[in-house]
Amino acid sequence: MPQRSVVFVVFPDALLLDLSGPLAAFELSCETAGREPAPYRLTVASVAGGLVRTSSGLELMTRSLAEVGEVDTLLVVGGPGVHEAAAHGPLLQWLTAHAAQVRRVCSVCTGTFVLAAAGLLAGRRVVTHWGSCKLLQDRYPQLTVSPDAIYERDGPVWTSAGVTAGIDLALALIEDDRGHGEAIRVAKRLVVFLKRAGGQTQFSVPLALQEADDAGFEGLHRWISDHLMEDLRVEVLAERASMSPRTFARLYAARTGRTPAKVVEELRLDAARRALEETRQSIKEIATRCGFVDEERMRRAFRRQLGVSPQDYRDKFGAAEVGRFPSS
Repeated sequence: MPQRSVVFVVFPDALLLDLSGPLAAFELSCETAGREPAPYRLTVASVAGGLVRTSSGLELMTRSLAEVGEVDTLLVVGGPGVHEAAAHGPLLQWLTAHAAQVRRVCSVCTGTFVLAAAGLLAGRRVVTHWGSCKLLQDRYPQLTVSPDAIYERDGPVWTSAGVTAGIDLALALIEDDRGHGEAIRVAKRLVVFLKRAGGQTQFSVPLALQEADDAGFEGLHRWISDHLMEDLRVEVLAERASMSPRTFARLYAARTGRTPAKVVEELRLDAARRALEETRQSIKEIATRCGFVDEERMRRAFRRQLGVSPQDYRDKFGAAEVGRFPSS
C-alpha cells in the first residue's frame, strides 16, 4: 500500500478529543505496520498554520493548508468554534478548491457543518453530534441527516457522530485501507470496540429529556422512570400531567420532539441497557422489571433501536466482574 497523506483540519476553539482520538488510531496503525515507509503520513493543519488554541486552552502547532501538498484523506474536526470556522471564507475556499482531488473527505462530530458550508455534502447522507442533528438538518435541508448513526459513508464522504465517534470513523477508514485484521489490532491497542452496537442515541436519551425538562415535564419523566412496570399509555400520562390525552400528546411532542410512546420505550430501553451492563438478572427478569412484559417485546425494541439482541448487547457491554449471565 502506498503511503497515504491524512490531514486533520483544525481551527480556533476546536475540540481536542475530536483530533486526538482519530489521530491516535492512525498513529497506532503506523506503529503496527512494522515497515518503512509507514502507511500513513499524518499532518495537523490550519488555514494560516502556526499555533492554534483549542477549546481546552491547549495550543497545537499546525502547518498551513497551503503547505500540505497532496491529500489522500481529509478530516475536519468539530468543537465550539465550528460555526465561526464554517463562516471563514479562506477555509471554505480551500476546501472547495481541493475536495475534488481528495480521495476521502471526512468530518468528526460537528465538523460536518464546515463541510456542509463548503458545499461538499449536497444530497449526501450524513451525521453529526446527536445534539446538533436537528440544527444541521434545518440549516441544510438538502442533506439527509442520520440522527442515530455512529458514522456514515456516502461515496467519498465520511461523517461521524459526537466526539469519540471519531475513533469509530478512523477505525472504519483503516479497515477500508488495510483490512479487518489491522482495524482489529488497532482497536485492541486503543481498548475499544471495532464496531459499537447500536447508535449514538442510545447514549443521548436521558440527556435529551433533561433538555426538555424546562418545558415542564421533569417531574413526569422522573415518575415514568420510577414506574416502568406500570401501564404508561398516553391516557395515563395525560392524567398524571392534568391534561386531556389529545392536548397532552400534542404539547408533549411539540416540546420534546418525541411522542410519549417513543419516550416510554426509550426510557425502558435505557433501564434495560443498564441492567444488562450491571446486574446478573436474567433477560426475562429484566424485560419484566423494565415494563416490556416479555422477552420478545424487549428483543424487538433492542433490534429496532440498537440493531442487536439483548444477549448480544450483554456480551459486548456487560461488566467483566459480573461473570457469565443466564439468558433467561
